[in-house]
Amino acid sequence: MEENQTVAVIGLGNIGQVVAGNLAKSGRHFIVGGRNIKKVNALAESWGAAAKPSNIPDAVKAADIIILAIPFGEISGFLKQYETSLQGKLIIDPSNPIAPDESGGFKKVIGNNESAGQLNVTALPNGAELAKALGTLGADSLAGAAFQKPEQAVLFYATDDTSINADVEQLIRDNGFEPVRVGGLDQSIRLEVFGDLHEFGALGKTVTAAEAKGKI
Repeated sequence: MEENQTVAVIGLGNIGQVVAGNLAKSGRHFIVGGRNIKKVNALAESWGAAAKPSNIPDAVKAADIIILAIPFGEISGFLKQYETSLQGKLIIDPSNPIAPDESGGFKKVIGNNESAGQLNVTALPNGAELAKALGTLGADSLAGAAFQKPEQAVLFYATDDTSINADVEQLIRDNGFEPVRVGGLDQSIRLEVFGDLHEFGALGKTVTAAEAKGKI
């Protein structure tokens, strides 16, 4: 990642807060944006000098790379609302297309053979790129397994444009994990809840790079 590239974390749910906290631990400076500016300010203060609080429109305009940690159902509207500001930018998509079911678990809200990554990329503004990343672990593991020693845990990711891989991998490393690419966005379904490379799917746990080789 180029030193002058600006990163913004948009959304302050469980995943957004963990990602921002991990970035702060690594020393990566970033903008944090959310609807509730009081919450944004309080969290940014807790993360220290690495975090710059902002409203969402200003964060989107200022950032080169946007970690879009908002619910899947809100993403298409977000991409449309900020279409002009998002042109030419890299969007990191950790979303999972799920909702609570009647038994206290989760259910998929799109077709069984569909993925959030493949649907979201069709709504991208001109010139924007999308990477499926930072969403293969639940928030507890994303926090607890970060910066693991002696071997870091893996976060899988998918991209169509390999020219963005270096930026995606640096963000994953700045979150305290080892990046492993699984292929293009047609592999997104594997990285989402119920997929074979998700903690809440067939993977079932965190893995090291050595363990990941046999699973891709």
